[in-house]
Amino acid sequence: MNIQTKFHGEQEVNREDIIQFHSGIPGFLEEKEFFILPLEGTDLYVLQSVKKTAVAFIITDPFVLFPQYEFDLPEEVLEKLEIESEKDVATFTILTVRKPFQEITANLQAPLIINQAKKLGKQVILNNTAYQTKHKILTPPEQGEK
Repeated sequence: MNIQTKFHGEQEVNREDIIQFHSGIPGFLEEKEFFILPLEGTDLYVLQSVKKTAVAFIITDPFVLFPQYEFDLPEEVLEKLEIESEKDVATFTILTVRKPFQEITANLQAPLIINQAKKLGKQVILNNTAYQTKHKILTPPEQGEK
């Protein structure tokens, strides 16, 4: 099927690559189907809505940016996403892209959890955590290095 995307123009997407977010994504509850496209030459991806071209999120693997990042998934999330094995799980964080690029932030309080085998996804809100919705991905010392 061909889908118009926000950043990549028209793309051909296989039906089996579409990820079902049965609960939608907070703020976009009506959007239930997404697919992931890589942003070439980067560790970034686009989580693109199947139905609405304008609904697309820049995402990345949070463990690349924050190696100490860790959390436990609630049992109800494991059940809802039908997760049977750790190897089936992909974790992403939504980035808020700003200029200058030193202002880009990652939402570590609400990671995207995807069961890659079953193509089921959910944005999980972590409670009782020090993680925030806006962690800068570049700290001041790193800004001068990059």
